[in-house]
Amino acid sequence: MELKMRPKRSLASELVDHLRGQIESGALAPGDRIPTERELVEGSGVSRTVVREAIARLTAEGLLEPRQGSGVFVTEPRTTAFHVSQGEFDDLVEVSRLLELRLAVEIEMAGLAARRRSEADIAEMRVLIQRIALDSAATGDGSAADEALHGLIAQASGNRYFGRFLEFLEMGLVPRRGLLRQSAEDDGAYLAKVHDEHVELVEAIARRDVDGAREAVRRHLEHVRARLEDFLAHRDAPADQA
Repeated sequence: MELKMRPKRSLASELVDHLRGQIESGALAPGDRIPTERELVEGSGVSRTVVREAIARLTAEGLLEPRQGSGVFVTEPRTTAFHVSQGEFDDLVEVSRLLELRLAVEIEMAGLAARRRSEADIAEMRVLIQRIALDSAATGDGSAADEALHGLIAQASGNRYFGRFLEFLEMGLVPRRGLLRQSAEDDGAYLAKVHDEHVELVEAIARRDVDGAREAVRRHLEHVRARLEDFLAHRDAPADQA
């Protein structure tokens, strides 16, 4: 088996995609034993650790089943709930893709919040905006209050499923500022921009401006995703280009 790895993705993610593709195409059918750990190492040119991580991720997804003393086998197809593995949450490239999913969800969520919010919702949102700023100034991390703000917007939408969906995704889809830290000047500018974006979003919801709220949350999450992609580009650039 020959497997060429693309840049800017973890090797485990590449191997996961390759094996998943083999399963989905039928090249590896239910009940088939996948290549041994040694064969995967030799065929893909990755380490045993990478192979084990990829198998663990596909096992967590329900696609593979390790059998002691026999190997690892493809499971029978089954209907499963939507699932994102911890490995995908830990892979910043996958987080960028999942942010695209979150963007689609939050655009509609913000529009519904603009239609259905109460005055109490708006008052609490404004308090949370200030809390984000205070926490960021004190500790450099306002993510807890940030999550609470988006959760409150979900609540204001009047649809409990938005809140449940965000609760599932939130920890993985808000890249921690410490992780993406740049210079103090850049961090300060980033925090100021995030503050302005939050104010714009909440004020659009307060005005019951459905289109304005949708556009505000789109700009906000696109900004988050752009910062993440900029971080990835610099991280993966060759040393002589960094």
